[in-house]
Amino acid sequence: MGSHPYLRAYMAGIVVPTLFLLVMMAVYSWFRFYFEVPNQFVIGLPGRPLERAIVFPMAVVPNAWGAWNMLHLVLRSRLRLSLGVHGALLPLFLMPGGIALARALDVFTIQLQFALPMVPVGMTVYYLAWKYLVGFLNEEMGVA
Repeated sequence: MGSHPYLRAYMAGIVVPTLFLLVMMAVYSWFRFYFEVPNQFVIGLPGRPLERAIVFPMAVVPNAWGAWNMLHLVLRSRLRLSLGVHGALLPLFLMPGGIALARALDVFTIQLQFALPMVPVGMTVYYLAWKYLVGFLNEEMGVA
């Protein structure tokens, strides 16, 4: 399986966030439509903000993971970063995009003193996901 390594790296990268977002949407839909719980009672937000805000993660995050995995494949001979460390850098690009989208859609405002402590948490979660999940998928696809 030596042909198209970048396509295989892209496919291995998009699996984890796509499955995670599908589970998130299933749980959200279950609470929203089965229990008929409006989200402003679950989270103190204006009516239907998640419908507007979910477009960014559903469209951008899996593609960013796939492109980031392709970038790792390109740079791994030049930079000696492990896959986990490489993946841990991705939230540094995704978090500002998510904050900008939340402000643009007027979904909610994120105060900097609450957002900054989430950066190391996000980087830790991404490190583990990239090291174990994406690393496993890269091995399975033959691009490790």
